[in-house]
Amino acid sequence: MLDVLRLAGDLIAADSVTPARGQVFDVLEAALVPLGFAVERFVVGDAPDGPVENLLATRGDTGPHLAFAGHVDVVPPGEGWTAGPFVPDVRGGMLHGRGAVDMKGAIAAFVAAIPHAPATGRLTLIITGDEEGPATFGTVALIERMRARGLAPDMCVVGEPTSVAALGDMVKVGRRGSVNIWIEVPGRQGHVAYPHLADNPIPRLVAILRDLDALVLDDGSDWFQPSNLEITDITVGNPATNVIPARASARISIRFNDRHSGAGLAQRVAAIVHAHAPEAVVTPRISGEAFLTEPGALSALVSAAIEAETGIVPELSTTGGTSDARFLRAVCPVVEFGLLNATMHKADEAVAIADLEQLTRIYAGIITRALAPR
Repeated sequence: MLDVLRLAGDLIAADSVTPARGQVFDVLEAALVPLGFAVERFVVGDAPDGPVENLLATRGDTGPHLAFAGHVDVVPPGEGWTAGPFVPDVRGGMLHGRGAVDMKGAIAAFVAAIPHAPATGRLTLIITGDEEGPATFGTVALIERMRARGLAPDMCVVGEPTSVAALGDMVKVGRRGSVNIWIEVPGRQGHVAYPHLADNPIPRLVAILRDLDALVLDDGSDWFQPSNLEITDITVGNPATNVIPARASARISIRFNDRHSGAGLAQRVAAIVHAHAPEAVVTPRISGEAFLTEPGALSALVSAAIEAETGIVPELSTTGGTSDARFLRAVCPVVEFGLLNATMHKADEAVAIADLEQLTRIYAGIITRALAPR
């Protein structure tokens, strides 16, 4: 029988800073094959966003079809670790290591749950090596592979760390959208003593950012918190004290709810920019649109498994950042549920061993409920 702590530790020990390849997938494949899964691994994409390795594992060919999605890549470890970030360190009832909660621990818990659930229906694991990076060749490529093979899950659970104060207190049923926008304002370089012979772009950029910062996009909607626009970078790059620069640029990030689209917000920003600087270049990159999986059969199933194990009735929420659920929602209904998120991306990231074991039991309950014959 699989030991969830050992499997989580083995996954942590495989250094997998995004994009992940190789050893961490070896560990996962070695755990899945004895459980009867057909495992397909493939590498796709070129630089700068690739190459990326992905894993698609399937078992069964009839009955209800549940998919579990996750990522084995992690963010760079940074500094300040008590032990090495890729040395699984057990102390004080906690397992420390990069990826312990985001999200190698959840992957280990789901795999360890499989032997505890009836071997009925169809199970698919959708695991990417690039969720923490650009995500260009990760889950999107896995979805393309699934469509080519005719794999269409009935429902999907993403193992992101959604719990806040106690395991099981929150399930994500949607996410806000995200768009980053780069703004470059051209000018004309010249000597500061002769401003009439130059054109300083900085005042125009300042005026643009003032108007953007003053925007109130909305006051929220039924399921979503208010949208927010944040200025995330301002760059001039002028090393000289006596030179008016030739250009000035900035970047903004907007997290938006279901009252907006990424394209619509990009157009709104461009109108403000061009009112001040008609020659400015505005470049948007939409990471995902806002989406909601209407509370229903899937969220009720997951909530029932959580309550049966913990006694907690989870809050259904759309808060937080983006995840690969933004892609998977085009395939089937999707919700997210996993470990406590307090230490993700931090030094000494850690999961309580008791939570790992309890999450394993909850996932077993989800599998049992999802794949019960209908």
